[in-house]
Amino acid sequence: MGRPVAFFEIVSTDAERARGFYTGLFGWSAADQEGGYALVDTGAGEGAIGGGIGPAESPEEAGVKIYVQVDDLEKTLEQAVALGGTTLVEPAALPGDYGRFAVFADPDGNPVGLWG
Repeated sequence: MGRPVAFFEIVSTDAERARGFYTGLFGWSAADQEGGYALVDTGAGEGAIGGGIGPAESPEEAGVKIYVQVDDLEKTLEQAVALGGTTLVEPAALPGDYGRFAVFADPDGNPVGLWG
């Protein structure tokens, strides 16, 4: 059984500019959260993938990543490493009741988030 892409994230060294760009270009709405982060509604309706736009802590962190929903973060990270990936962020709690996340790099260095 495949795992769904559950979330996308755009992080930028100028998050306000990125937010204005994407909301202006695609007509998305963005709701302010803590720390300059915004949750994105693409307007695609019920069941659509949601997203976020927020600040990058460094230029290397800037970019776009997807988050795939998984049942077991630790097991999935182990599988990613066994297949040639590298753990970038160990499993950690998200604020509120949003669950936990982790991030790995695929063999080409692309960051991919896990959410569970």
